[in-house]
Amino acid sequence: MTRAEIVVDVAAIRRNVAVLRRFVKVPVMVVVKADGYGHGLAASARAAREAGAEWLGVASCQEALAVREAGDTGRVLAWLTVPSDDLTPLVRQGVDVTAYTVADLHRLAEVARETDLRPRVQLKVDTGLSRGGATMADWPDVCRAARELELAGLLKVTGVWSHFSSSEVPDDPANEEQEKVFREALDIAAEAGLRPEVRHLANSAAALLRPSSRFDLVRVGIASYGLDPAPGLTPELGLVPAMTVRADLALVKEVGAGASVSYNHTWTADRPTTLGLVPVGYAEGVLRSVGNRAEVLVDGVRRPVRGTICMDQFVVDLGGDHPVTGTDVVLWGPGTAGEPTAHDWAAAGETICYEIVTRIGGRMTRRHVDSDRSTTAGGEGQK
Repeated sequence: MTRAEIVVDVAAIRRNVAVLRRFVKVPVMVVVKADGYGHGLAASARAAREAGAEWLGVASCQEALAVREAGDTGRVLAWLTVPSDDLTPLVRQGVDVTAYTVADLHRLAEVARETDLRPRVQLKVDTGLSRGGATMADWPDVCRAARELELAGLLKVTGVWSHFSSSEVPDDPANEEQEKVFREALDIAAEAGLRPEVRHLANSAAALLRPSSRFDLVRVGIASYGLDPAPGLTPELGLVPAMTVRADLALVKEVGAGASVSYNHTWTADRPTTLGLVPVGYAEGVLRSVGNRAEVLVDGVRRPVRGTICMDQFVVDLGGDHPVTGTDVVLWGPGTAGEPTAHDWAAAGETICYEIVTRIGGRMTRRHVDSDRSTTAGGEGQK
């Protein structure tokens, strides 16, 4: 082990994806963007495929090409390109590219003319998130243009999709409205003559909570990594968090009552105690906002973080105990040994678990293990 690391159990990802596939009963797209939500893109992609994932999803061109460079040959969708992106490598690698506008479609048609290849294109409609995708006002024109280019042999429309704004809140009326709009968009696409291979709307929360939104495919991101997209609301499926974040205890020291800790003295001891120094900080992605709020596991005991999180380190209250330096400090993990979870840290930082797992890294290393095979899996090195 190294002084501070992210340990990812690829067996957990594999099992989670298998469980999700059985539950939703439609094909799944495992989302591996943002370096596999902090778990490692290539290792996460391999685990997902081993579990039977029919698709992988990424945001950027670079992520899509990284999936291909890791040896994946299956269906991959990329959904966030910009005008400066060279789409030719994606087309050559058989990656499905998302188009939002008529201009996007013509860019892809130009690639077809230059390469004599037929791009695989998915159309995204904005059903109410007001983010990426064609507005409903523009949607008929996008569909007509796509069909014209398809008939000309310059592209193939393989999918139509959209994204929920509030699927983790099942009673939010936006969910019903967005699904209604999506169905209307599908009718418009069909009237234009489009016959996509897949229609998809549901993300992790919707896949678990809204069966009517599953259509031909669901996109499962955070749930694939064992984290609950809607804590307290989703069915108990036995998903297991794949990530554990740990560090070596760097220092143990005694302080007296009245000693104040870290920058700006935001915590002061009301009794004699011992403090432990953990050698990671906000440069590693530890939220500064969790000072005096989060907990870690030291020697099997939950210990509170004391004082302000620093760039390279933070302090915990050991309550008078004297664990030896080098003792394992677990920031978060599956929770099975009493350690905090990413959800606990999200609550402490007033954020969501997505941010907790995707931002951690910095100078930490990442190590992949496979608890089903009792081996160290092929790692991806420094994060």
